[in-house]
Amino acid sequence: QVQLVESGGGLVQAGGSLRLSCAASGRTFSTFIMGWSRQAPGKEREFVAAISWSGRTTSYADSVKGRFTISGDNAKNTVYLQMTSLKPDDTAVYYCAARSEERPKYDYWGQGTQVTVSS
Repeated sequence: QVQLVESGGGLVQAGGSLRLSCAASGRTFSTFIMGWSRQAPGKEREFVAAISWSGRTTSYADSVKGRFTISGDNAKNTVYLQMTSLKPDDTAVYYCAARSEERPKYDYWGQGTQVTVSS
């Protein structure tokens, strides 16, 4: 059974940085897409970034381009989201997700980690 466990959230001042981690287990992820999404209070969940485990291609939401970087460590089965120049609008619960490359939607989700950016 696939498990995704996020960590690294917390409280940070505007302009600061945080690194989120997502430890994946339960199967081989070599043909998976790993992604991060977030959900702010009263808003719908939105895509943040994704990485192809096999090709290492990445994609980002326009709102985080140039500030966030997604990366992965195959040996540790862990995906990271390095967040810099954080803004109060980045405040949300951040979720790690995984899907097979052939699947259109994410099948597996972590429990989420809270990121709060104070002004």
